[in-house]
Amino acid sequence: MRTIILNTASNYLLPILLLFSVFILLRGHYEPGGGFVGGLIAAIAFVLHAFANGLNNTKRLLKFHPGFLMPLGLAVSFLSGLLPLLINSQAFMTGLWLEQPIPVIGAVGTALFFDIGVYLVVLGVALTIIFTISESA
Repeated sequence: MRTIILNTASNYLLPILLLFSVFILLRGHYEPGGGFVGGLIAAIAFVLHAFANGLNNTKRLLKFHPGFLMPLGLAVSFLSGLLPLLINSQAFMTGLWLEQPIPVIGAVGTALFFDIGVYLVVLGVALTIIFTISESA
């Protein structure tokens, strides 16, 4: 069901939803949200774009296969857990934080990078599943 209204709206909603997903990702350290929910919102943005503009147009917009995001996200999450072990000889997954918060982002630490890894994994898994189902239908 492709209508001109859905097509036009999806082109405006994609960047807004992606920005909102990053907001949810960054908000997750202090309130509900984080990498999982942010990744799902980003996946929904691309699915909406695929429904409105076609799967091939959305794949061209991504420029790479979403399955690439899964190992990248796992590596980022693993390295964020390994960092305390390498720097301070602390336990795996111990939280390390910068002393000064960064404006707009807030407190930055290994938990943020773990959430970024989760965000990438969830986005990659969701898009791979949905694109595979859409291609076979």
